Amino acid sequence: MTAIAIDDEPIALEVIKSLASKVSFLELKATFTNAFEGVEYLQKNKTDVLFLDIKMPDISGIEVSRSLQNPPMIIFTTAYSEHAVEGFELDAVDYLLKPFSLQRFLKACTKAHELFLLKNESRKEKDFIFLKDGYGQVKVMIDEILYIESAGNYQNVFLSSGKVVTRLTISEMLELLPAENFVRIHRSYIVARQKVLKYNKHSVFIGDEELPIGMSYEFG
Repeated sequence: MTAIAIDDEPIALEVIKSLASKVSFLELKATFTNAFEGVEYLQKNKTDVLFLDIKMPDISGIEVSRSLQNPPMIIFTTAYSEHAVEGFELDAVDYLLKPFSLQRFLKACTKAHELFLLKNESRKEKDFIFLKDGYGQVKVMIDEILYIESAGNYQNVFLSSGKVVTRLTISEMLELLPAENFVRIHRSYIVARQKVLKYNKHSVFIGDEELPIGMSYEFG
């Protein structure tokens, strides 16, 4: 699993380098004190994880994450706990409050690695995915999914045969599903294209459900 780190403080980057060297499944490819150089690297190089400081002088980590078209998994790093809620609202994998220990760093990396493995396994098998449900994994057939409704870090996955609640962000859920069959129409909704009965500029209809299309999204 490859990673880069962006932080305006060189000492903070040295800490991440040191901790990353102790994580066997993580390869830290590059570090940047200049956020714009880091973004340029991401545009040219496939990267699985981004360690991203939030409070930086020229552009904040929040602004960086919002600017990325196809962002990697993001682990925010910051000395300011008040940014935690905003970080998680942006579907961050985790949030590390400086100074963080090897144990806490490893916990964040492990969470990202589990998601990384889940994504890769799902790409190999397009007929179904496994979703974490409580303490186990539930097999969900792709063609049974009607739509997904976000509830923060939980997703309500509505099926033709019921519903599954899984602890993932909506961005993580979207990455698990085949892009040709599923589309995000709202910050809180993903729909299965083949299940849509009709749609207009403002809504998508699946069965008896009318789902809103967000201002910055579209369906068609």
